[in-house]
Amino acid sequence: MDWQVWSEFFRQNWLIILVALIILFMVINLVKTVIKWLIVIIIVAAVCIYSGISIDQIRDTVSGVTGQTVAALQEQAMDVMKDEAKSARFIQNGDGTYTIKTDTIELKGTPGAGKVGVTFRGVPLGEWEINSTIRSVIDQAKKNTAAGASS
Repeated sequence: MDWQVWSEFFRQNWLIILVALIILFMVINLVKTVIKWLIVIIIVAAVCIYSGISIDQIRDTVSGVTGQTVAALQEQAMDVMKDEAKSARFIQNGDGTYTIKTDTIELKGTPGAGKVGVTFRGVPLGEWEINSTIRSVIDQAKKNTAAGASS
């Protein structure tokens, strides 16, 4: 969302926003029930509707921020995978799947499948396509495990 639009909205509607804030504070301080939060939501929604912000715009903004956050997290996870590949451990599970663990990354997959489940710092990031970076981490983990077993 454009900050110029917001600043112009605040300049044009500062009195309405001020009145809404005063009413909100009065409601929050005087009413101590669930009704209080319903009134707060109604007032906030009324100000948003009055400002011309649509639910679609809010949804688009939220999905845009979510997409950017996921992309940044995926990029960070890939960088960590590259750095921690030398300490990755390959674990063959009893059900035919495998798990690759480092200090902060965990990959779970099935041999021959094109995707792996990725967990980064305990947060599941979903299933990712196996790309060259993930393939190199898998290969390095197998080498590390084979070298550890033969030692």
